[in-house]
Amino acid sequence: MTDSFVEAGGGRLHVRVDEGRRDAGPPVVFLHEGLGSLALWRDFVDEVRAALGDVTTIAYSRHGYGRSAVATGPRAVTYMHDEALIVLPALLAELGIENPLLVGHSDGASISIIHAGSGHPVAGLVLIAPHVFVEEVGLEGIEAARVAYDDGDLRERLERHHDDVDATFRGWNDIWLASEFRAWNIETYLPAVSAPVLVVQGDRDQYGTLAQVDAIERGVAGPFERLVIAGAGHAPHQQAGADVVAAIRRFVVGS
Repeated sequence: MTDSFVEAGGGRLHVRVDEGRRDAGPPVVFLHEGLGSLALWRDFVDEVRAALGDVTTIAYSRHGYGRSAVATGPRAVTYMHDEALIVLPALLAELGIENPLLVGHSDGASISIIHAGSGHPVAGLVLIAPHVFVEEVGLEGIEAARVAYDDGDLRERLERHHDDVDATFRGWNDIWLASEFRAWNIETYLPAVSAPVLVVQGDRDQYGTLAQVDAIERGVAGPFERLVIAGAGHAPHQQAGADVVAAIRRFVVGS
């Protein structure tokens, strides 16, 4: 396991690389959610690496998250596009990673779709709680997160994971609740996604419904699988980790 800071895409990124067996399969790159970080994957990265036969795994905190460079200024509506088309390609080039399997959660799943749908080569996509358009239920969940941050214990729970927790939270929360973000939609990228896709969704996700999964299935050009976790919310890989890891193994190695 190697932790390092890599300059890519205009700032410092905190990156963790676990070198695996060269014959184990494509390297797996993990892209966290809108309030996540490298550390907030907890044991999930290790569990996936073991399930896939000791593949190489790469996890990192995006700019404005964790121990990476602190965000400056508000986020733009295009912030996920910028990550997918500028930062991620630069990081992969810096690390010498080609044709990875992308495992993205929430915002990270959307970034994965944009990246693959723009012609960047990938071995496959594992999309956990993805969003390809804005739903009212998602905005209600994000409004509830603002209340939990301002009046509850969410700030305290996040603070130990981010160098500037206020910039991290406000950057994500403010842009999602901005009026101009309601038109955000990345369905046009789906037809160019020809690599295999696995979508994992909790049926009680407070930020999105199965309509997101259905849209991805209709839109992608390649093989598609879904796993719906009964009773799970926005983090099914934490709430039903063994089921999700087993599904990823079946998706990648077929057993």
